[in-house]
Amino acid sequence: MGDLLDNMLDLMRRLPPTKIEENVAALVDIAPDYADDLLGSVDQPLQLRTDHATGREYLICDYNRDGDSYRSPWSNEYDPPLEDGTVPSSKLRKLEIAANEAFDTYREMYYEGGVSSVFLWDLDDGGFAGVVLLKKTLVPSSPTEPSGSWDSIHVFEASERGRQAHYKLTSTVMLHMIGGKAGREGGGKGLGSVDLSGSMTRQSEQDAPLSDPSSHIGNTGRMIEDMEIKMRNALQEVYFGKTKDIVFDLRSTQNLENARNARRLQQELVGFMKK
Repeated sequence: MGDLLDNMLDLMRRLPPTKIEENVAALVDIAPDYADDLLGSVDQPLQLRTDHATGREYLICDYNRDGDSYRSPWSNEYDPPLEDGTVPSSKLRKLEIAANEAFDTYREMYYEGGVSSVFLWDLDDGGFAGVVLLKKTLVPSSPTEPSGSWDSIHVFEASERGRQAHYKLTSTVMLHMIGGKAGREGGGKGLGSVDLSGSMTRQSEQDAPLSDPSSHIGNTGRMIEDMEIKMRNALQEVYFGKTKDIVFDLRSTQNLENARNARRLQQELVGFMKK
């Protein structure tokens, strides 16, 4: 039975990332007994919901799901309502409220829009775990403008060791970009569009000082900030650096003969300087 789940996960890695939601739904219909395992193993683009009690938007994923209901980080209530839904302890709930406010400020600083949500839950060993969700969607105002979306899922575990805390962080970023269809001068037909999408996952561990429970917010915040900067730079290199190299290999913008002559002259000068 485990081989079937492995085969489904292997299949998901090979299918187009732009249709991940449709593909997951199709596999769940084929093997409904593996729905929970599949949904918990495959990262999907985050979806928005509105908290009816506060009117604020929040993100949903497998970490705030209980059955077919999702818990809001603002009111701590499930939608649709669930009487016995899993919620954090009162102590952890206070930390969750503070974390949501802190990462809402972080979201505004780095994303200038979008939505963030933080969910925490207690662990059996006395520690706790959580997930920080960030999403921003760029909606074009016209067909010629680009569109795209950025989804960040940061799952962490925290274990206290006296005045120190140990953190394990697993971060996944999903990026989807569509270049607008550029029209030719004079109102001719469009030149087409470029569709790039993919995901990246990285892990890290770190020890940090712990003065009070609120220190967890600062410690995890710095780890997530550092991780997102590194992953953004890596994605920029993958999406733009590699694309530029491929296009340049296919058709140069410069005269290749002149470029070869310049390299040959450079080599001759280096050899002359060595002598």
